[in-house]
Amino acid sequence: MFFPILPENKILVEQPPRIITVNENATLACKYVYNGTGNEFRASLNKGTDRAVEVCSVSWNGSFHNHHSNKEFNCLVAVDSHKKQVNFDLWKLNTEQTDIYFCKIEVMFPPPYIYNDKSNGTVIHVKVPCQVQIPSATSFLALVVTLGFLGFYSVLITAAFVICWWKNKRNRILTSDYMNMTPRLPPGPKNKHYQPYAPTRIHTEYRSWEP
Repeated sequence: MFFPILPENKILVEQPPRIITVNENATLACKYVYNGTGNEFRASLNKGTDRAVEVCSVSWNGSFHNHHSNKEFNCLVAVDSHKKQVNFDLWKLNTEQTDIYFCKIEVMFPPPYIYNDKSNGTVIHVKVPCQVQIPSATSFLALVVTLGFLGFYSVLITAAFVICWWKNKRNRILTSDYMNMTPRLPPGPKNKHYQPYAPTRIHTEYRSWEP
């Protein structure tokens, strides 16, 4: 962190430009530099571009700290006078609290009263955490019944297809057997006058006997 050389009774504040939180918690660290003689200070965190909402604050003079927090926020302030840093810990944030936040450091005593110039602020972006929905017992039972019905229907269709295929195959076999009942020719030279299954005629010659 680098701060320019300050004139007497001047305060400068540095804070991160952006904080993204997905677990509803955020810590905003405000670092400051002061070269005056004040010994009683006040630090506050303000929400919005107009700084209209004070989220929380702390006053201290050496070892005594006095905290105050807005009822709409869960905020805890920790001061490190040696490092000249104030940490604002926020938890249970919601998406509606996504906004820009400004740190303000004030010298309360001794006079003159001074406070830091306006900083660039920090945008705290609260994201909705991913939630894994566990199906209820009713949904699970409906899923099981649906899968069971689909499985039974698949088996039924498969069985009907196999039966139809077997019947068609059996009919083709029987048709082929009927078509192959044509008698075969006897072995040996081909006889053009051979007529299969033609009955052999018995010729009876009638002779007239003369007495």
